[in-house]
Parts: sequence; C-alpha cells; structure tokens
Amino acid sequence: MFVYVKGITLPEAWEKSIVEVWKKGIIVDTEYGERSKDISIAIEVENPFVEPRIHLKGIVAGKLKGLFEYVDEVVKGIHDDKVKEYGYTYHDRLFNYTVGVNLIDIPAKGSKVQFKARTNQIDYIIRKLKEAPYSRRAQAITWKPWIDPNSEYPPCLQRIWCRVINRKLVMHVHMRSNDALKASFMNMFAFTELQRYIAERLGVEVGYYLHIADSYHIYENDWKWAEKFVGQIESGKSRRFWMETEHFKKIAVRSC
Repeated sequence: MFVYVKGITLPEAWEKSIVEVWKKGIIVDTEYGERSKDISIAIEVENPFVEPRIHLKGIVAGKLKGLFEYVDEVVKGIHDDKVKEYGYTYHDRLFNYTVGVNLIDIPAKGSKVQFKARTNQIDYIIRKLKEAPYSRRAQAITWKPWIDPNSEYPPCLQRIWCRVINRKLVMHVHMRSNDALKASFMNMFAFTELQRYIAERLGVEVGYYLHIADSYHIYENDWKWAEKFVGQIESGKSRRFWMETEHFKKIAVRSC
C-alpha cells in the first residue's frame, strides 16, 4: 500500500501521515522481534518554514533541546567524532562520504600508500545547481554497500535530491525505513534545515519538501499511544501541541 499526503506546514503534514499509517498500514513482522503497522508513503510539505514548525508530540529526543542538537548533528556535524562508535552520522555520510581505503602502487619508490577518496556531496549539490539549477543530477547518497548490509543499524536515510524551480529549492528525501511516531518528525525538521542551508548558499528561497519512506511504520509497543494520538488529531485537540519555533526555543532553554 502506497499513500500520499500533503500539508502546508510540518505539523499538519506529519499528523496526516500518522493517520494514514494507523488506518491503512498492514501488520508485518520486523527484525527486532515485534510487529509493526507499515505503509509506503510520500509526505509533501508545501511551505516547510511557515510557522508553527514545531509539534511537541514529534520530539522524542529525551529533552526539548535535543531537537536542535539533532539539527546540528545533521547540518553541522557535531557528532562526527563518534562515527566509529555510532557506525555513521548523516552529516558524515553527506558532507564527508568516504569510498574506502585502496592500496596504490608507487613504482618509483617501490612501495604502496593508503588513499581515501572523500566527497562533500552537499558542496557538490550546491556547485551543480549554481551551474545548472534545472539539473537532475544534484543528489547525495548515504548507503555504503561494502559496510551497511552487515550493520545491525544501517542508515535509514538513503538519498537526497534537489532542484531549483522558480527560484526555490525543492528537496526530495528518500528513507528506506522510518519510525513514524518516534523519528519522522525530527527527521523532517532537520532535513528541512539542511534544505535551508543549501538554499541560502544558492541565494534562493526554500520550496516544497517531499519525504518518501518505503517502510513508514509504528511499532506494536506504540500502538496504544498511536491510537490515542490519532483520536486527538481527528478531534482537533492535537493542535495544542503545535508551537512556533522561537517560543519553543525559549521553553527548551529554560528546561535545561
């Protein structure tokens, strides 16, 4: 089952996606020993920077300022020093993609040297779209087929694709897997901040954001929470959890 939802703001689009997976998702087994409700989805956010941008129900970082720390992890790489511990970070894969270590012969010296090929894919997107705003090639990937298939927790984000349309940067994000309740809102919030980062360097405005997930799911342990949340969404009561970013920042700082 594939569904498409559209909202003007991040909270609106996210809520619509939760309703869809709850009502239309199929029950499947998972590799973590519990079932999930699962659906394939495309979520379009028409104006990702229109306020309110915050949905309190979507922030599951343990502390309120964790949302902004996650943004800094994706956009600024504040946790790149922990790549060996974590296995990857999105920032490292996007800004510092490494294809591996090769041994290269140096005949004149009769020895070999190690070489790592690194690519800043976000810089490439910016350069490409400055050269050809209409290009179909402005993309970045995360998957490393020589590493990730053997990882217990491989990256969920797979690819980012960008294009400038009518002087606005649009971004499509492709996820192989996305926890609808406990990850997707923070993912979308952070990736739209990356979208803004690229748009500012191109000197254009931010356009729509499209979030595509092959497996958009709610784990069985969260079904009661999801059912209650869907009821709040359908009654309109969930809107009390929507908040403007500056207001949320003040609360987050005070909670530290």
